[in-house]
Amino acid sequence: MLFLLPAYLSENTSITHFSPVLKEYIMQTDYFFVENEKTARKVVKFFAPEKKQSDLKLFLLDKYTENADIKEAQNLMLQGQDFGLLSEAGLPCIADPGNLIVKWCHEKNIRVIPLSGPSSIILALISSGFNGQEFTFHGYLPIDKSEKKKQIQRLESLVQQTGYSQIFMETPYRNNPLFEDLTKFLSPNTKLCIAANINDPEHEFIQTKTINDWKKAKPELHKIPAVFVLGK
Repeated sequence: MLFLLPAYLSENTSITHFSPVLKEYIMQTDYFFVENEKTARKVVKFFAPEKKQSDLKLFLLDKYTENADIKEAQNLMLQGQDFGLLSEAGLPCIADPGNLIVKWCHEKNIRVIPLSGPSSIILALISSGFNGQEFTFHGYLPIDKSEKKKQIQRLESLVQQTGYSQIFMETPYRNNPLFEDLTKFLSPNTKLCIAANINDPEHEFIQTKTINDWKKAKPELHKIPAVFVLGK
């Protein structure tokens, strides 16, 4: 079986926010697909502090991974070994490369078990006040300045034409430049929700304002995990 295991969005989140069954599944196996080994070990310790770190067998699964790179792990699964799949934050396979192994499991008739947990994308959307029936997640915007401008204006146009909420994110250290681009390229009356440090009991910041109002109250977002939503 492959267990799809959620990770916390903030290290300060109380473990009481999560189902006790998560610990059971983590204790059940020592084998995990992980996007980042250091983060994965911290997540395992968070949910199951008594589990021996030396027992963990971690297989890297990031955006560069191909099936050939995880052949050893796949062979173990075909022989009956259970695995867990851990994202760096939130749910695996959303803004996360884990779908590669999930797809393979379906092809090999290996059971996939999703476990509930937080998704920063969904939490940002439901906190925005925007359309939650029809929305699109775009992942990361282009790095190239001209391409980023085109994409920002395209997303604004989609909101105006369809009413669909448009969700996207950025690498935390590029959040402030993205905010500057949003206030520069979007119309003054366009509404933007910024959801940062979601699930952090002390530093959570979620606000929806027009671009005109955001210009008057610039937030500090440097190196802070954040999700951005455009909507009506």
